[in-house]
Amino acid sequence: MRNIIVVLSLVLCLGLRAGAEEYAWKATWISKQHYQSETNSWLAFRKDIDIEKVPSSLVARIAVDTKYWLWINGELVVYEGGLKRGPSIGGGYYDKVEIAPYLKKGENRISVLVWFMGKAGFSHMSSGTCALLFDARSPEVEILSDETWECSAQYGYGTASHPITNYRLSESNIRYDANLFDFNWFQTPIPGPDEKPVPRKAPEWLGSSIELPFLPGDVPMGELVERPIPQWKNYGLKDYISTRQSGDTLICKLPYNGHFSPWLKVEAPKGAVISMHTDHDMISNAKCVSAEYVTKEGVQEYESFGWMNGEELYYIFPPEVKVLAVKFRETGYDTEFTGTFSCSDPFLNDYWQKAQRTLYVCMRDTYYDCPDRERAQWWGDEVNELNEAFYLLDRKADKLARKGIMELVRWQKPDGVMYAPIPCSNYFKELPMQILNSIGWFGFRGYAFYSGDYSFVADVYPAVHKYLHEVWKLDSEGLPIYRIGGWDWPDAGEHQDRVAQLHLWYYLALKAEAEFARTLGKDAEAAEDEAIMENIAKKLNSNYWNGSAYITPGFEDLPDDRVQALAVISGVAGADKYPMLKKVFAERYNATTYMFPYVLDALYTMGEPQMALDRMRKMYPTIMKDSCSTLYEHWNYDGTCNHAWAGGGIISMIRQLAGVDALKPGYQEFEVKPQMGDLKWLKTGFETNYGRIEVSLTKKGKRIEAEITVPEGTSCKAGGKTLAPGTHKVRL
Repeated sequence: MRNIIVVLSLVLCLGLRAGAEEYAWKATWISKQHYQSETNSWLAFRKDIDIEKVPSSLVARIAVDTKYWLWINGELVVYEGGLKRGPSIGGGYYDKVEIAPYLKKGENRISVLVWFMGKAGFSHMSSGTCALLFDARSPEVEILSDETWECSAQYGYGTASHPITNYRLSESNIRYDANLFDFNWFQTPIPGPDEKPVPRKAPEWLGSSIELPFLPGDVPMGELVERPIPQWKNYGLKDYISTRQSGDTLICKLPYNGHFSPWLKVEAPKGAVISMHTDHDMISNAKCVSAEYVTKEGVQEYESFGWMNGEELYYIFPPEVKVLAVKFRETGYDTEFTGTFSCSDPFLNDYWQKAQRTLYVCMRDTYYDCPDRERAQWWGDEVNELNEAFYLLDRKADKLARKGIMELVRWQKPDGVMYAPIPCSNYFKELPMQILNSIGWFGFRGYAFYSGDYSFVADVYPAVHKYLHEVWKLDSEGLPIYRIGGWDWPDAGEHQDRVAQLHLWYYLALKAEAEFARTLGKDAEAAEDEAIMENIAKKLNSNYWNGSAYITPGFEDLPDDRVQALAVISGVAGADKYPMLKKVFAERYNATTYMFPYVLDALYTMGEPQMALDRMRKMYPTIMKDSCSTLYEHWNYDGTCNHAWAGGGIISMIRQLAGVDALKPGYQEFEVKPQMGDLKWLKTGFETNYGRIEVSLTKKGKRIEAEITVPEGTSCKAGGKTLAPGTHKVRL
């Protein structure tokens, strides 16, 4: 049975593995004798090793459930290593860390602190086991986790007395009692097993680790996949923008909404309790992450390793505590803000900045819907996010999207159903229309086309095909049969013509699959998809078009602007219907922040840039508070105030407003065909895998003067010309 599980895991991990040699593990999973892997557990591991000659390179492969911190000779090498588990159900990731620069000739100390979350949540599949796997080998040096490593439960860590975090989060509120365990344990000598026993819940060292009775690849840890995204960027300790006192609370202003860890230095008696949280402590009636620190006597420093997010960080200090200093550490996904945009409308400039910040705060182990309430990879959100990233960030961001694609496919159920959020251990419901969008034209195909990366297509195509042609069924008229799934959610809000939406989402998913099929030489399957699409378009135009809008027969409401948008951008609605559809868009504002970008896309497709701009100016201010550096989830400041799907307007600002759109994958060939509406000027730039595209547009009467920088290896169509690499001035 075990062999069957291992083989299945190997198949599920196809495409993410770095080669068979990566799996010749020599190390052993280790833990602590008599240790129970309870929720929010922490283990401290140490190994002293004598090195005669430091190698030029020594790469350590490190795996844990769930997170770890690595010190070598007292120097912090990795701050929050590890990824939440779930490249496939039952599997995990491992890190590769170059450690040679931190080693020295003679005695060396390797110290690893492991945080086992051990809790069901919307972004993690727990193994149920707190353990460490450490494997570093070179011809000169071999460092392997085994029973010779010393290990202890880090009893200083526990769960804060605040109400527990909501059921969506795998993270717990962290409490640290400095009296139970030395925070600098990684630098201090380890008491030997023969030393005098210490009281329970004191720094109890039991000597050797135990080797666990399973091999790498076995249950419960499962097959290990190399981490496909960079280690977090550590911005270091920083000062707050400002601080102010309000009663017992020190309110610290952060520079923006990001991922922050609170740090403090105090003089205090033993046993004082310091609480830490942010202004995002409670979001949408959901308890978010907070922390506590219990002081020892004297001057002391402490940093909470559980990151929080928000605009302000709060410390609640008892009166007997003297505050000497407070700081914060920012960490985040390792990418750069390389996209730029400015124009004659200050509102659009402000929206760009807030959208950029919102996207970044919604990136870490996965693309999040939000960093506080859920930290979940809802794929409807990710479709917007991965497309925004092409214009806001450098190309390292694409790795996070590809990671999400592979996870979505590998979590497919045996019956073919795909669902989100994933990874997940307490929610397994399908959102049919969101999944159609995810695997479809704007999701999987959108990533492939705009990144230029089609290398994953062969791996995901079987899963996509099974979902579209086995899970979904067609009725006698060749239309997809409506499926509720686990959650009947095409979009938030009311006035939804769900049946018509479903037909169009299915159409767009088939359009993507057909392109992938032809890429793989599966012309017959592509032709099958195209025949179904042709029939859907025919039925919608004959049975759903009422002369002024697309409406499902029997739908007793006014036309849904989401349906009209999908009809336009799919190509189901021909140009002859645009005059009537413009009237619908002028009256109907059904789409939420999630589907609003598709409405904008439709307006530009119909040649109505001013309608698109006016719509943005009317709706987006209701998610943009001056006091908040990020965007709200829903109109009128509802939901979380950091939901990156709300930044979807960025996509149309580049592809349609500025008109800088790809003609070939990865922007190898692109066009500049702006629709500026009432804007007087516009400048933008973003990174592609070929280099940076820069475009400057200025209106001169009825013409536009453009300056365009074309990267090496690409070409640009603009003003009736084909532009070679270099900088060109063109009249449009």
